[in-house]
Amino acid sequence: MSQITSRPVVVLGAGVLGRRIAAVFLAGGYRVHIRDPSPQALSDASSFIDSHLPDFTALTPSQRPAGTYRTFTEIPAAVSDAWLVVEAVPEKLALKISTFAEVDRNAPADCIIASNSSSYKSRLMLDEVKPERRERILNMHFTMPPAIRTVELMTDGETSRKLFDLLTGVLKECGMIPVTAKRESTGFIFNRLWAAIKREIMFILAEDVSSPEEIDLLWENMFQLPSSLPPCRLMDQIGLDTVAFIEENYIQERGLDSRMTVDWLRENYISPGKLGLKSNQGGLYPPKPVENGVKQEEVLYILDVGLGSNNADISCVPTAGRILKLHPSTGKVTTVIDGQSLPDGIDVSRTASRIFWTNMGRSTATHDGSVHSANLDGTDIRTLLPAGAVHTPKQLVVDDVSRKVYFCDREGMGVHRVNFDGTEHEALVRTGSLNRPEERKDMTRWCVGITVDMDRGYIYWTQKGPSKSGQGRIFRAGIDIPAGHTADDRQDIELLLEGLPEPIDLELDSENQLLYWTDRGEHPTGCSLNRVDVSGKADQVKLQSTKEILARHFHEPIGIKLDGKKQVYVTDLGGSVYRVNEGKKAVMWQDKGCYTGIAIL
Repeated sequence: MSQITSRPVVVLGAGVLGRRIAAVFLAGGYRVHIRDPSPQALSDASSFIDSHLPDFTALTPSQRPAGTYRTFTEIPAAVSDAWLVVEAVPEKLALKISTFAEVDRNAPADCIIASNSSSYKSRLMLDEVKPERRERILNMHFTMPPAIRTVELMTDGETSRKLFDLLTGVLKECGMIPVTAKRESTGFIFNRLWAAIKREIMFILAEDVSSPEEIDLLWENMFQLPSSLPPCRLMDQIGLDTVAFIEENYIQERGLDSRMTVDWLRENYISPGKLGLKSNQGGLYPPKPVENGVKQEEVLYILDVGLGSNNADISCVPTAGRILKLHPSTGKVTTVIDGQSLPDGIDVSRTASRIFWTNMGRSTATHDGSVHSANLDGTDIRTLLPAGAVHTPKQLVVDDVSRKVYFCDREGMGVHRVNFDGTEHEALVRTGSLNRPEERKDMTRWCVGITVDMDRGYIYWTQKGPSKSGQGRIFRAGIDIPAGHTADDRQDIELLLEGLPEPIDLELDSENQLLYWTDRGEHPTGCSLNRVDVSGKADQVKLQSTKEILARHFHEPIGIKLDGKKQVYVTDLGGSVYRVNEGKKAVMWQDKGCYTGIAIL
C-alpha cells in the first residue's frame, strides 16, 4: 500500500456516528472524505467537526496537525484514491451489500473496507464483492467517540492478519483504544457482555427480586468506584475455583449447559492449577511478573499490639499498637500505621486496595473497641465503627465479593459484620447479654477467631473459654440469620469441636475444606497450629478423628493466614512471625514485639 498519509480515509455516512468517526481520523492527522447522499447531513457533519474537533485532538498522543476534510454526495468520487473506507450507513443489510459492491468497483485494489456495523458480520456484506478483496474487509465498530474511545476490530473470516496490526496502530495514533476479536462473533466482545448483563437484570426485575434503583446502586458501588476491579481481574481475585463453584449452583438450578462455562473453566484453568491470585500459576491473567530476575513476592501485614518489651514506656501501651509491613525474602519491616489501641485483627481487600483492622480499645475491660481501614500505604485512615460501637473486636476477615468485613467481639460475646464504608453494621451471632453479669463473666461465651466460607455460605468462629482451661470450642452457622430468627435465638448453629485448650484465630482452605486454627492453651496440645477436615456434616466424632496438630511450641500464637501455596503464617505474642510448610516451622521475623493479627497481600 502506498503512503496512507497522502491518501484519504473515507467515511460513508454523515450521521451522528459517521461524523464522529471522521473527526477521529482528522484528529490523527489524516485526510478524510465524508460521503452522504444528503447535503443537509453533510452540512450538519461539517458544523459538528468544526466545533468539536479540539475534543478529539486532545486525545491523540502525537503532535501531528489535524487533517483536512472534503464532503461528497457520490461514492465513486469519494473513494477513488482511498486507502481505507469505513461504512457507517443505516443498519440495513441490503443497503450495506450494495454499498460494499459500489466501493469494491470504484476503490483502489489495495483499499481496506471496514464496516462500523455492530449488528452484522462483515462476511454477510460480501455477496457482490470480488473474491480477491475479501482479505481486505473487516468490521471496525466505533461506539461513541470521544466519550467512549474503544473500537472493536473483527475479521470477515478471511481478513489478513497484517491489517489488524496496521489498523491498531492507526487507531492508537488517533487516540482510540482498539481491541480485536480473535474470531467472528455476533455482537463482537462488548455487546455480548452487555447482552448478558441486560438479560440477567431483566430476570431479576421480572422475578421481583430487586428494583432498578437497587441494581444501579449495587453496580455503582461494585464497579464504578476508583478502586473497583474489572470483571476478569475480579474473578482472579475471588479465585476461579470459587467462580466455578458459584456458577455450578446456577447451572443446576436453571438446567443450563455447563460445557462453555464451568467445564471449560475447569479444563483450561482449574485442573492445571491456574486459580487466580491464590495460585503461583496465575489465572485468567498470568502470574505476577519477574522484575530484575526476582519474582514479585507476597507482603505480610502484621499487628503489633503494643504490649512487648520494645515499648519501654508502659503508660503508652494504650496507644502503642502498630501495623507493620514485612517482606519475607528480605526481612525488611516498616511501620505503616502507629498510635493504635491494642490492634488485634487485620485483613486486606485487593479490590479496594485497603487494609482493615480492629482495635480492642485502651483496655480489654473497657467497652471502647473500634474498626478501621486505610490505604495499603497507611494513608486515608477511615473509621468504620467508632470507639464504643463494639466491646473488644478481635479477628477480622474481608469478603471482597459483598464488600463486607466480618469480626468477632470477645467480651461483647458476638459475631458481627459491616460494610466497607461502615454502614449496615449487624450482629450475626450473640452468645450472651452485656446486661447479665453472670454471662459477661462466662469466658466460654467469648467469641475470638472467625473465618468465612463464601462458597458454601458458612461463618466459623471460636469461643476460647478461660485461659488454658480446655473448654475451647469451634462453631459454624449460616452466613445469614435464618428468616424469623435473630442473632440471639438462631437455630442453625453447629458445634464442631469442643474440649480444646484455648482456640484463637481461624483460617479456611475453602478449596479443600480444611479449617486451621491457632491455640494459645497449655502445652503440649496448646500453643499449637491445628487443622481439621470440615467437608462433611457437623459430626464431632469424625471431626475429632481428623483433627491434627501441624506445629507446636509457639509462644501464645494468635494470628494465622494461608498463602497461595497453602503455607501457613502464624504470629505469636512472643514477638515472632512463623511460616509452617508441611509440618516444618520456620521463623520469618523475631524481635521484642507482641504480635496478634496477620494478613497477606
